[in-house]
Amino acid sequence: MKNLKPGAKVPELNLNTTKGVKWNLSDNKPENFTMIIVYRGIHCPVCKKYLEELNNKIGDFRDKGVNVICVSSNTKELALKTVEEWKIDKLDIAYGFDVEEGRKWDLYISEAIKDSEPDMFLEPALFLVRPDNTLYSASIQSMPFARPKFDELLKSISFVIKEDYPARGEA
Repeated sequence: MKNLKPGAKVPELNLNTTKGVKWNLSDNKPENFTMIIVYRGIHCPVCKKYLEELNNKIGDFRDKGVNVICVSSNTKELALKTVEEWKIDKLDIAYGFDVEEGRKWDLYISEAIKDSEPDMFLEPALFLVRPDNTLYSASIQSMPFARPKFDELLKSISFVIKEDYPARGEA
């Protein structure tokens, strides 16, 4: 691990979305940050609750100049089913985030322990990436729980913007 360091360029990220758009991190030009949320997939009830909450708060992130993309290794069909069943139509959902690409992002990878899970999938993470595609912060989980809380994250982003608070952990 430790492919990613705050202040350093992040790997390329090019994925298709359920809205029919080819999403490319390099082309994404947020005012302040791009927030990349990696979720486990449609099989995860914790992810469902997390993305439903984000769907309700997405306007708050946009108001702070934060573009948001949610990604998983699900297929297009499963991603479309996720949007429909979870009622998360306000979010940009990308699919096909390959496990090997996930390794470049220092993600944890799990093998299925239930029939409802894919053979291999990515564990959750949340990244804040600056407009120049350098990493500001990363929260990488090895389990589906203990994820950053959106209300706390919104407050922190306000502080970071107001105080021009630098990235930490780059040493």
